[in-house]
Amino acid sequence: MSKRVHEFNDIIRKLRKDLFGKGPERIQTVFVDNMVISTLYGNLTPTEKFIARSDDGRNMVHAARTTLIQDIYKDKTPEGMNELMEAKLVHLFSDIKIEEDIGVSVFVFDRPISGSKEGQS
Repeated sequence: MSKRVHEFNDIIRKLRKDLFGKGPERIQTVFVDNMVISTLYGNLTPTEKFIARSDDGRNMVHAARTTLIQDIYKDKTPEGMNELMEAKLVHLFSDIKIEEDIGVSVFVFDRPISGSKEGQS
């Protein structure tokens, strides 16, 4: 894993640990053109897993893990992210599959990320 990917993953992990009390156990990240796509595994705390046993609880955990995180990134880009990517974060799209405890975040920057692999699938 490149140093830049590792540092990017550390920023994500730290923010989510500070916000939710637990960061992802594993993150897989790729750079494509002006996007950074991260798949996050093992996100949920034991409390969130307990809450998610009901439909209402799943909806609440889903909202916290998607809408809340998007609002936080919209209000303030995490420290060091723009500098690391040498680009400005303009959008974050995020979703999580509660039952499988897998999340995906797509970070869209204002210009291509140097060293990205265009057209990667």
